[in-house]
Amino acid sequence: MTEDDQITTVTPVLLAGGSGTRLWPVSRKSFPKQFARLIGNRTLFQASARRLSGPGYAAPVVLTNADFRFIVTEQLAESGIDPAAILIEPDGRNTAPAVLAASLYVAGKEPNALLLVAPSDHVVPDAAGFRQAVAAGVPLACAGRIVTFGIQPTRPETGYGYLEVAGDGSAETADLKRFVEKPDAASAARMLEEGNFLWNAGIFLFAAGTMIEAFQQHAPDYLAPVQTALADARPDLGFLRLAPGPWGQVQDRSIDYAVMEKADNLSVVRFAGKWSDLGGWDAVWRELQAAGPAPRGVVVDDRSTAIDCDDVLLRSENDDVEVVGIGLRDIMVVATNDAVLVADRNRAQDVRLAVAALKDKGARQAETFRRDHRPWGWFETLVLGERFQVKRIVVHPGAALSLQSHVHRSEHWIVVSGTARVTVDDQVTLLSENQSVYVPLGSVHRLQNPGKVPMVLIEVQTGPYLGEDDIIRYEDVYARS
Repeated sequence: MTEDDQITTVTPVLLAGGSGTRLWPVSRKSFPKQFARLIGNRTLFQASARRLSGPGYAAPVVLTNADFRFIVTEQLAESGIDPAAILIEPDGRNTAPAVLAASLYVAGKEPNALLLVAPSDHVVPDAAGFRQAVAAGVPLACAGRIVTFGIQPTRPETGYGYLEVAGDGSAETADLKRFVEKPDAASAARMLEEGNFLWNAGIFLFAAGTMIEAFQQHAPDYLAPVQTALADARPDLGFLRLAPGPWGQVQDRSIDYAVMEKADNLSVVRFAGKWSDLGGWDAVWRELQAAGPAPRGVVVDDRSTAIDCDDVLLRSENDDVEVVGIGLRDIMVVATNDAVLVADRNRAQDVRLAVAALKDKGARQAETFRRDHRPWGWFETLVLGERFQVKRIVVHPGAALSLQSHVHRSEHWIVVSGTARVTVDDQVTLLSENQSVYVPLGSVHRLQNPGKVPMVLIEVQTGPYLGEDDIIRYEDVYARS
């Protein structure tokens, strides 16, 4: 790349398809941690998008899966960010194919563009400082280097991978000597003392062409299927669905294993600010404690009370559930409306074992919430019994459910607030607060919110089968099959 070809505007690539389990019960497969408000009033995804926006940054490219596509657009809209593209992965294949797909997509529009690939679930309180670190890496990326970002360690952490850098580790930029896997406690302490080891943030800056060349050299088997998946991608309501056939041919591998550990053109930018991948409830406790005040290491929310406790996290995600701890030490308690986690703070990484155990026993709470998000809003089950179910349904202004019918159930709708436009067969009715309508078994029906405020209703279902798959869709503005 010549100096005249250099592009200093950076295109963020946000990876938002993961489904972490270590922050259960708040993070689950159906609604993972990047979309939750764990630290502050913004979700981790929103904070990441805002951090990588403004002067010097182009509109972001987001990679996610079909289940999260409307959550992504809704949260970006709340943040005032219009994405350049949202690529839908047919299934999760780790970060290697995702990074290549983004590189190929952006290179098709601007071959010399700079990409900053970042997970969307990290916490970086000093956004301005991190943007300065990115700026320090831009000349290196323009010169054909692949830049990774190393975090200045503050403790002998065994939950992170490390980067060994050339020199004593004090320089702002340095060549990368090697990647180091998550170490044991003794190795982590030794690396902290030596000073030339940094935490691996898993964030990369590079020119699109540089990354494509790296795949050609180190992982050429990815190129053809990912190129085909992108070439055969199908536009869908502003999303771009990568073709599932060729995508299914690529190996499930991280970008570190597929390319980075083999490349010889890697540089590291050191970032001395605070950073966390929020990989467990202990990390949440640590971040909130640092934000303070947290006397005796006690971190509580407005629905929690600690009495004579030390170094605890007490958290309730439900306005109707109060969490009270008495005489606790090094304990984490996290309550939602359908599950409670109680764990030793030093066993935070073992929360994933609880998720596996719940899956083995067939517990719904392992992966899904009682509240289910949809492109038109959300619903939650209030009561579920034999042959009946009661739901609360919230429909966004201007949104509409699909035109549908059911084979096994009838429904009774009662509007609690807002206005509903209800279609039942050939009849269309406007309902306001305290009005109701009956939807007989087999009737073709639709629910819309024509108003300017959210519409809330109570739905009572009756029938021999009440599963969400008992839906025949005739029309759907969200193009769901």
